Amino acid sequence: MELNTVQDVGVVQNALATYIREDAQVDWSDAGMPKSPIKEMTPGLEANAYYFGHPEWAQNYFKYCHRSKRFQSRWRAATGPWDDLIVVDIGCGPGNIFASVKGKPRLLIGVDVSEGGLRMAEKLGYRPLLADAHALPLKDGFADLVVLNATLHHCDHMEEVLKEAARLVKPGGLLVSDHDPQHSAWNFKGIAWLLWQARLLIYRVIKKGFHRSGDEQSCVLTSEIHHDAGKGLNREMFHQILEPLGFEVQIHPHNHNLGSEVLGGNWGRSERKYRIAQWLSGVNPNSPAGALSLMCVARRVR
Repeated sequence: MELNTVQDVGVVQNALATYIREDAQVDWSDAGMPKSPIKEMTPGLEANAYYFGHPEWAQNYFKYCHRSKRFQSRWRAATGPWDDLIVVDIGCGPGNIFASVKGKPRLLIGVDVSEGGLRMAEKLGYRPLLADAHALPLKDGFADLVVLNATLHHCDHMEEVLKEAARLVKPGGLLVSDHDPQHSAWNFKGIAWLLWQARLLIYRVIKKGFHRSGDEQSCVLTSEIHHDAGKGLNREMFHQILEPLGFEVQIHPHNHNLGSEVLGGNWGRSERKYRIAQWLSGVNPNSPAGALSLMCVARRVR
């Protein structure tokens, strides 16, 4: 969907304006791409904007990431159908999650710092909003569903972003977050940490995944601010932030290789390279603490 006329721009503005805070600064002049000032364009956010604005890199990410049947099953079980809902996808990138989960939401707002990623998401049916997830220009308590997929660890201050996301959820609404690294699983130490860092050179040589070139690898590593050995988040953060705000919180650790079973307490089994690094670091890879990612499913009850 391309917006080239004044009437088209008005359609986007009317769809979003109801949900913009009165005190928010939003520029509506750019052909259907409303823009809110970025609070602080840090190196991490700059890397995110550049990576998902790069036509080749963003297209490869859209094609290969978060598109599997297991991913679809897990997310559909967590959120239920998106039909007739007001949905906000924070850190939407090129639109992977909606392309996988599908549905007919009443309004689908995509928030990102990458204009290029938002242009891709717009073609899938998103109403794009270029904004800083740390300081969203959106009103409180209007969204039926707020989703953050592989988003928090790309943000400088994960707690601030989670609070902002929670602020948008209406009573009875749902917040779902997934694919952020669990600290206990990634807390590699000693020789495990050295071996893990050494993999980057190997990946560049064999041009694996997001490491096809030095530029792409550097950009990815800079964008994933909290995703490396010794980094990540823990389940306590979700409970400490969301429960005082009126949410019932469920945390589901998993290793990416399962679908809806994750919500039943099955976390699966990680690849051998992760298991070896965890054993060398004193982490039991067969335990919930060894699961690579955390999925949070939180219902606002008050």
